Amino acid sequence: MGWHVGIGTPIGGGMPGSSRESSAHHFVPKPRGDDSAFLRGVQTAVDEGSYDIVFGGGDDWMAALSAYKNRIPAVVAHPDKRAVDSGLDKVVLAETAEAVGLAAPYTVSATPEELSAWHGPVVVKCRAHWSQGQTRPHRIDARLFPDTSSARTQVDRILAAGAQPILQRPVNGGLSALIGIFHEGRLRARVQQVSPRLFPTPYGASSRAVTVPVDEDLVARSEKLLGNLGWSGLVELQFLAGDDGTAHLTDLNGRFYGSMALAEKARPGLVDAWARTELGEAFPELSDGRAGVRYSWFAGDLRRAVRERRGGFASDLLDSLRWGLRARHSVWDPRDPAPAGYLVTQRLQSLAPGKI
Repeated sequence: MGWHVGIGTPIGGGMPGSSRESSAHHFVPKPRGDDSAFLRGVQTAVDEGSYDIVFGGGDDWMAALSAYKNRIPAVVAHPDKRAVDSGLDKVVLAETAEAVGLAAPYTVSATPEELSAWHGPVVVKCRAHWSQGQTRPHRIDARLFPDTSSARTQVDRILAAGAQPILQRPVNGGLSALIGIFHEGRLRARVQQVSPRLFPTPYGASSRAVTVPVDEDLVARSEKLLGNLGWSGLVELQFLAGDDGTAHLTDLNGRFYGSMALAEKARPGLVDAWARTELGEAFPELSDGRAGVRYSWFAGDLRRAVRERRGGFASDLLDSLRWGLRARHSVWDPRDPAPAGYLVTQRLQSLAPGKI
């Protein structure tokens, strides 16, 4: 069975809607305020397209779909609200990780008492990127500060936006991820990757990644974590390596994530298996992803090379080109070039005179 794919966005299509795999576009506002416009948009899109299943493309979309599962006339691919809220809550995630033997950065709410007691560098983040009733238009990304004195402006900014700030002890190591579908207590269709380059550093996204053999001990502890959270479906667990090499859990993504193209290249079928399982079909036999497959977020890696200039600007730029030639890309696909063309056009238009 093939898939009939529709895209719902606040602009009715956008970059994902330009893909040849997309056959319909729908207007769906972001989940903000009382969420009534968002909910009507989803309900109308499902009715118009006769869709069997819906997915959220970001944390806020995923969390909102989960919160309104019983009012959406299609299968919602994400876990129930309690599981999603727990997985996206940085404090709860760290506490749950430690309870099952997974390392996690020391993470606390940014109360006046914690700010006064904190010593040394600190990462300031939003506790979660969406909550019911949220009105702020954008997420506020993590930032690293040398001390809490310099971090107070960021804490105040998050509070002013109606979000909850947290303080997190920095972990200065390499980024890695464990990906799969959590089904009936097991992580299946597993892929593990490491990221030798990030943009921006030190808390950015993978501008490069490569698959590695799956760490069975990490999988076992991750399965306990996901079971305690009540999770089901797709998951990408992100880790930063400590000075001793221990993997510290920093984030859980339960929706389409930036480097998903790598998992699909290493072992095709991840999203298809996720959808079919949520619709009640038996889980297909899928092997682990093969090691040594490369990924490139090429635009991000070029911007990183401009800043870092490892071995000199020309050398770093050439290295990015070499890596990209042998990699699966985040957006670019020669079989489906329109999304990359759309993205480039939008970036060029944003640089035109008179644009901010």
